[in-house]
Amino acid sequence: RARRLGIPCALVSPSPTVSALHWSGRRWMRPEPPAEFAGWPEVVVVDRRDDEPWKRSLVSSQLIDVIRDRSKRVVCVHNAVGRARMLACRQCRALLRCEHCEAAVVQRDDGVLACPRCGTTRPPVCQGCGSAALATVKPGVTRLRDELEAAAARPVVAVSGTSSEVAQPAGGDVFVGTEAVLHRVGEADVVSFLDFDAELLAPRYRAAEQAMVLCIRAARLLGPRSRGGMLLIHTTMPEHEVIRALREVDPGVLARAEAARRRLLTLPPFGALARVSGPGAAAYVAALSIPVAADGDGYLVRAVAWDELADQLAAVQRPAERLRVEVDPARR
Repeated sequence: RARRLGIPCALVSPSPTVSALHWSGRRWMRPEPPAEFAGWPEVVVVDRRDDEPWKRSLVSSQLIDVIRDRSKRVVCVHNAVGRARMLACRQCRALLRCEHCEAAVVQRDDGVLACPRCGTTRPPVCQGCGSAALATVKPGVTRLRDELEAAAARPVVAVSGTSSEVAQPAGGDVFVGTEAVLHRVGEADVVSFLDFDAELLAPRYRAAEQAMVLCIRAARLLGPRSRGGMLLIHTTMPEHEVIRALREVDPGVLARAEAARRRLLTLPPFGALARVSGPGAAAYVAALSIPVAADGDGYLVRAVAWDELADQLAAVQRPAERLRVEVDPARR
């Protein structure tokens, strides 16, 4: 838009995206390393590669030490609502699945097992052996609140996207929630990501950049290094480029790795991508002459350049049914 209007455009970010760096060419600059280092909080990585997956709790010993310090305000981030996102039977060790569609079931706040795919519900029992002794493989925020409160011996507030819009939740100095908690709490001494691998391995091409954005938001709650805040990250991938970029306070570590990967896969900004969904999507994409792939309830359309993608999308007649076209979708 700035280029069309003939006006300057300046982008400012603590960790520029691959697209922003690509658009800028060589017209970029960064702070001196000492100043950049001082602007970030301390980053502490909890390496969980040696932990037994079946017995592992998201509440690590390092986190317990922090939440028991009543002088600290602690924010814990875990992007999974409810009591449990995945369960297994302690008797036969089978993952709990839906008896109709075989999808993994989740446990709601009321204890009932529900299938997120077809909506089937059942009591909390194993579909294989009928045992009611269940192990939580991936806990949700509600279950984590109970665990944290027991470990901390002080109140813990659960926060999610449906929580009331208040600048500072009342009732305690330990908070746990989805990434919404980073927007509800004004400041903190410690921010802990309990399962950072879920962000790094999310099934979308921008997963690494979006994980970095979460850390940037957390760093803003903590303030500069001089304030003594700590970013506590639990992961089994301590050598991932996002973790390395945070440890070294060098966003270029992430940008270089992401640029190489996207160039190889012809993903934005080295290619063009759009997601098409809605009742009319199937008929619409069938008329396109560029690569199309199924993506859940929609389709991903790819082209080598934005102009080619735009021309193709504009040339095909729109169906009468509802159609949604997301160019460069943010969550894919």
